[in-house]
Amino acid sequence: MNIDSLITKAGGAAEIAQLTGVTTEAVRKWRQAGMVPTKHWPALLHVPGITLADLNETSEETSAMTHPTDDTPPKGATAVLVLADGSHFWGRGFGAFNEGAVGELCFSTGMTGYQETLTDPSFAGQIITFTFPHIGNVGTNGDDDEAPTMAALGLVVKEDVTAPANWRSTQALQEWLKAHKRAGISGVDTRGITRLLRDKGPQNALLFYPKDGQFDLTSLRKKAAEWPGLEGMDLVKEVAQPARSWTKTTWHNTRPERAVKRRVVALDYGAKDNILRSLVAAGCEVHVLPGTATGEEILALKPEGVFLSNGPADPAATAVYAVPAIQAVMEADIPVFGICLGHQLLARALGGTTYKLERGHRGANQPVKDLTTGRVEITSQNHGFAVDEKSLPDTVKVTHVSLFDGSNEGLASTVKEAFSVQYHPEASPGPTDSFYLFERFVAVMDRRAAARTTSKAGA
Repeated sequence: MNIDSLITKAGGAAEIAQLTGVTTEAVRKWRQAGMVPTKHWPALLHVPGITLADLNETSEETSAMTHPTDDTPPKGATAVLVLADGSHFWGRGFGAFNEGAVGELCFSTGMTGYQETLTDPSFAGQIITFTFPHIGNVGTNGDDDEAPTMAALGLVVKEDVTAPANWRSTQALQEWLKAHKRAGISGVDTRGITRLLRDKGPQNALLFYPKDGQFDLTSLRKKAAEWPGLEGMDLVKEVAQPARSWTKTTWHNTRPERAVKRRVVALDYGAKDNILRSLVAAGCEVHVLPGTATGEEILALKPEGVFLSNGPADPAATAVYAVPAIQAVMEADIPVFGICLGHQLLARALGGTTYKLERGHRGANQPVKDLTTGRVEITSQNHGFAVDEKSLPDTVKVTHVSLFDGSNEGLASTVKEAFSVQYHPEASPGPTDSFYLFERFVAVMDRRAAARTTSKAGA
């Protein structure tokens, strides 16, 4: 007997709550967990029609799905999540069948925006565990993608995806995943996975959703263990889009349109669309180049400023070609603004180094302190690497710091017009705590333009 049938037989949520001496909220959590705690079994055994076998069946089914003891798929399991250490989690697959997607397993704490998260190119090479239990309930639509394709390799969720209930929805998450040829797995103990990742850090993992329903866990474990991991990996070339102009602004933008726009080249290391919208909203004419562009190609567009976008994987690997280009821009005395991977690459271009965090920052509730003002911003973040503050030269000052773990969240050069932050100011979790960074970038270009005008007038 499953948990829903058990609650119904007991007379409903209110009746079972009164019978066991708990709140209806506790019953709701039992339904989410798929089982009733054993300490409440004696009370339920007084209900006509409920037997010890029924309670054991519910407990065993949930336990088998979330805490497996062998390699035999439990009843109802159609997919499995296999970790490189050999542990595995059975669940129910949805979306597109696959032959095993291997990547870094991480978790995101965002309560909204799963579509934006899944299409964020910074998640390339990663499988996302969502800590929020209700994923897919608002469906998907054509406006909320942050890139043309789904970047994440797959997703792990607690509850089965239900039918969408939102007026903006045009496609159910399951069908959207099929269109992107990606799989998800539900019925998994996401709290357990989150605790594991919290204690041990990101894990290499494989999400397997076979069409034929056959599982060879020995082979899957080997495949997961052999994946090299994101450290030393460059994925920018896989997610960066071709050169293009961008003219769209932010949704419901109420800022007056500027008469004079500042010409900006945005280097696409895996840029989210809303970053480009934010640059336009702040008053920029945006020309996008792939992150592999050389300094010569960037300067050929005669930019007034250069923006360094977010992106996936290890900044040390991307730095091989990105740092020379950034240094060429700074040598030409062009203002630079970077975020996320762009922040890490600017740090390396200024002489610093980066390292892999024991626990990445992913979610829309990350507190960051601006050291120049003392203000705390609630930020959205997605990164597994960070800037090593100790490696920064004297010509670079720290401007922002994480209030979670003290890691670096921002820097600025004291000799060049170059600054950056680790978080995503365009994601608006505050909701506008961090937009000032785009305005600061434009203000630098405005000041430079005014200085050039004054210089010409005095010549």
